[in-house]
Amino acid sequence: MGTGQDLYKKAKQLIPGGTMLLSKRPEMFLPDQWPSYFSEAKGCLVKDLDGNQFIDMSIMGIGTNTLGYGHDEVDAAVMETIRKGNMSTLSCPEEVYLAEKLVEMNPWADMVRFARSGGEANAIAIRIARAASGRDQVAICGYHGWHDWYLSTNHNDGDGLSGHLLPGLEPAGVPKNLKNTVFPFHYNNFPELEKIVSENNIGVIKMEVVRNFGPEDDFLHKVRKLADDHNIVLVFDECTSGFRETFGGIHKKFGVEPDVAMFGKTIGNGYALSAVVGKRSVMEAAQKTFISSTFWTERIGPTAALKTLEVMERVKSWEVITDKGLKMQNGWKKLAEDHGLSISISGIPSLSTYTFNYSDALKYKTLLTQEMLKRGFLASTNFYASTAHEDHYFEQYFDNLNEVYHLISKCVKGEVDIDILLEGPVCHSGFKRLN
Repeated sequence: MGTGQDLYKKAKQLIPGGTMLLSKRPEMFLPDQWPSYFSEAKGCLVKDLDGNQFIDMSIMGIGTNTLGYGHDEVDAAVMETIRKGNMSTLSCPEEVYLAEKLVEMNPWADMVRFARSGGEANAIAIRIARAASGRDQVAICGYHGWHDWYLSTNHNDGDGLSGHLLPGLEPAGVPKNLKNTVFPFHYNNFPELEKIVSENNIGVIKMEVVRNFGPEDDFLHKVRKLADDHNIVLVFDECTSGFRETFGGIHKKFGVEPDVAMFGKTIGNGYALSAVVGKRSVMEAAQKTFISSTFWTERIGPTAALKTLEVMERVKSWEVITDKGLKMQNGWKKLAEDHGLSISISGIPSLSTYTFNYSDALKYKTLLTQEMLKRGFLASTNFYASTAHEDHYFEQYFDNLNEVYHLISKCVKGEVDIDILLEGPVCHSGFKRLN
């Protein structure tokens, strides 16, 4: 039991759920053994509270740090802001410069509102879009945060968010009178969306442009036309996909423009900043409703974002992380073939994930994390690429993963009992109440 695991025991008594973000719960990786907390992070290296250093070949701050942890230029800009002052009675000019930059990057857009998290940006976008359309009902596709408007989907008949967020999630605390205000549809299933629009008074279509796979049969173009034909506000949630395959939204890749788009995660390289970018005809509706928060006016977020965008544009980070993601996917495929393992890979290259195609998949995932941790890696069955993932880290990773895959293949063949190899509980697959 290291210092981090010991501290996490205390955290579960002080913090409901143990962590602020479900995706950072140790139970999602390696219950009872995950280091849990970091003392330092630089590039793609992370030190835990006991001074052990790990190579992060996992989720890189949940996909926030595409330029790597502690990027020198971004940090220097932030430190200068801290020296000059982060907060004042007056507004910071950086928010105007950043808004100007985002409109320049998105010629279809005219105006911007800022927040500090993806969930906030989603809530802002929904409020504005509903105000602009004058209609309450929303059709959704994808993951859009934790707020009431989104989780209310599970008050409808069935487990509506099972394919978008987490299966079996109870909308506890979400007002039941929000039932039938939000309707989920499946990606690439245009007839399903058409039916929702025809049977309800939909004012907003909100969706991720892409997550695990891309559009088929002109899906995005059909959605755009449907929105136009019914005066529906089309919102693209790019909090996850933004700046990963283009300099901006991944919608650029498919030639479809929304009315509103949100950006988060990557835009500040680990510093808190999210943006709602949209057409003037929609965004002006923000003045008909109350959207305001003190810490949306602090200076660090926009300062970090401005410098991050500058560095991204210079190094073409979206191309770099796509190449690294493809390198990872190809490496997984080769090792799986070499060891006779069946895996299914999904996600855009820079946000790659895979599953073991066996009934004991979660046990194999847990074993992988356990054994790679012993070898000095934060690793699971996903990989969020950064420009800091240099070739020598991949070489070390695959050399060690080769040994772990060999062990897993012996389990699959029945030569070794997986339950004997596991040194603790099996990782969780989703949301569970903690004791």
